[in-house]
Amino acid sequence: MKAKRIWILWLVVLLAIPAVSRAQSKDHIQLTSKAEVEQEAFNAEGKKEINRVPAAKVVPGSEVIFTTTYVNTSKEKAEKAVITNPLPEHMVYKENSVQGKGTQITFSIDNGKSFNIPAKLFVFDAAGRKFPARPQDYTHIRWELQTPLQPGAAGEVSFRAILK
Repeated sequence: MKAKRIWILWLVVLLAIPAVSRAQSKDHIQLTSKAEVEQEAFNAEGKKEINRVPAAKVVPGSEVIFTTTYVNTSKEKAEKAVITNPLPEHMVYKENSVQGKGTQITFSIDNGKSFNIPAKLFVFDAAGRKFPARPQDYTHIRWELQTPLQPGAAGEVSFRAILK
């Protein structure tokens, strides 16, 4: 029971940590983050549906969908906008789950110091041998918008991760 409360508390803390955005000037982009899980339910006709609900209780093995919505709230276009999300310490990125229309997506394995595509990320073992990084090695995800974000324009990026 105590462990379950810790995971729930941890998730509440996680939701309080927003994604980070970098744009040409400050206050161009407003970010909203949410964490959800998928839940099966039956609709009025008795057909099974999968709905997303806030991730209130998460146990090890649960898959959480993290979505960051962005809006350009300024009167100027935002050039070179970047959104960076850390992967929570006790979660593993679900391979091929990242979404972000119109963005270049890269990953970090060094706590956000550098980013690259998965094929160019490598880790080393104790003997110094080089291996391709795996999803459990990722520490951050970065989305770089490929076109300027016009005033009032909005979008969203997301990824899925599994609680260890």
